[in-house]
Amino acid sequence: MAAAKTPTVSLKQIASDLAEKHGVAKKAMGETLDAFVTHVTKTVAKGNKVRIPGLGIFVVRKRAARMGRNPATGEAIQIKAPKKVAFRAAKELKEAV
Repeated sequence: MAAAKTPTVSLKQIASDLAEKHGVAKKAMGETLDAFVTHVTKTVAKGNKVRIPGLGIFVVRKRAARMGRNPATGEAIQIKAPKKVAFRAAKELKEAV
């Protein structure tokens, strides 16, 4: 028995819904949301936290460098310390789910 697919809501659909709800042009709302996403991306890329009340916090976490193995040769290789974006859900979001 296959699991049912969960529908995906795009940023365009969110913009359309918000535009209708607030009586704003869809294009203007889409541009506003695109600008919001761009701003959040740039802020997190600089290493800053972004806190959105009711939604959560975006933060960059650093992972330690480590040793790994080349699967083809078995040779030990050094893996650089990467950065990763993490999201911690707000209490309101956790309770809603």
